[in-house]
Amino acid sequence: MEMKLKFKYASKTASSIWFESNYFPRKETMIHIDDLMKTGRVHDLEIIDEMGNSWSRKEFIKLNKELEKEPENIVVYFDGGFDKESLIAGAGIVIYYDKGGESFRIRKNELLEEIENNNEAEYTALHIALGLLDEIGVKNAPCTINGDSQVVIKQLEGEWPCYEESLSRWLDRIEALIKKLRLKINWVVLNRKDNKEADKLANQALEGTKVHSNKRIE
Repeated sequence: MEMKLKFKYASKTASSIWFESNYFPRKETMIHIDDLMKTGRVHDLEIIDEMGNSWSRKEFIKLNKELEKEPENIVVYFDGGFDKESLIAGAGIVIYYDKGGESFRIRKNELLEEIENNNEAEYTALHIALGLLDEIGVKNAPCTINGDSQVVIKQLEGEWPCYEESLSRWLDRIEALIKKLRLKINWVVLNRKDNKEADKLANQALEGTKVHSNKRIE
């Protein structure tokens, strides 16, 4: 999660000037606040997060301890693969996040049946990824989601229409889950070569190798 500061600065003139900072990492918030307060000229200071929530200095000190317990800085990669001969599909998901001052990575794949095409496999992989975010307690948070499927991402962004009934059902499920978790999504379309980790997991699922781990990373 990133934060920004808004405050009134009492200048040496009769005027008071309002300032608003750029966003910066949450862990830097108290450092910036303490530096500003040393001037003795800062009043009505407000801390604002990426979701538009705001707090006073006193409120944020209490909140900051609670935020340490929640996942943040969440980055998701998803990919789906479809085998036309066997009519089975594989989903691959990688999630990076921070919690309590440490960094973690989830790797998961899944063999999918009753999937009609590659686009549906991609949608299913994304739905699984959002389910994993729910499991680790992500809520009311910004999140970057990366995939190499323009169809899925452009349809979810509303740029491309969705005419296929099977895909429309997945789109509705995903939008409902995003709303439930109150996520602010930054969608990123990747080149396939930049989505290798999720792609490898999807292929491993098709080969019968199951992966599911959640480990701390250095």
